[in-house]
Amino acid sequence: MPKLTRIYTRTGDEGTTGLVGGRRVKKSAPRIATYGTVDELSSAIGVARAALRPVLHSHSRAACLDGWLAWTQDRLFNLGTDLATLAADRREGLPRVEAADAQSLERAIDQAQSELPPLANFIHPGGSLPGAYLHFARTICRRAERLVAALLDDDSDVSPEALRYLNRLSDALFVWARWINEALREPEHLWNPASRPPE
Repeated sequence: MPKLTRIYTRTGDEGTTGLVGGRRVKKSAPRIATYGTVDELSSAIGVARAALRPVLHSHSRAACLDGWLAWTQDRLFNLGTDLATLAADRREGLPRVEAADAQSLERAIDQAQSELPPLANFIHPGGSLPGAYLHFARTICRRAERLVAALLDDDSDVSPEALRYLNRLSDALFVWARWINEALREPEHLWNPASRPPE
């Protein structure tokens, strides 16, 4: 693990950044936008975890969800590391997401779904503060997924597991938002295609 003894280096002042292995690329490169969005996603999940803090000890579901979110942030760091590494610079032991990570999310989704009423209509993002932040994280996750899909079209260095993991994570974030909203007794706001403006 690298030691971060100095935060600013001035090496990026000309609009480039370093990948794992030392190769420098433009900060506008699609790969940089992709792992930057994964970092943004982790930050949004961090905000959701902060919103969970007041109810961690009063709702067992909140504590369980916080554990899943902490694990998710670790996996996202692994994904960012993978995206920041070209195939030529990859060495044994460098972290990356694996098939088992998506499978773990499927288990979490199935468990939460089993405790929720079936959804018969589209819902709007919102509800409790943790739930709303999880919905927000879900939209960032979908953007990250689209960026990874675009990278896969042009770059064989990207693992297909990255796309599979983000696809599953966006589903998990949606279900987790519903799951915590129900625990906190926050009603779901159903889409009404015929709604009228307030008088």
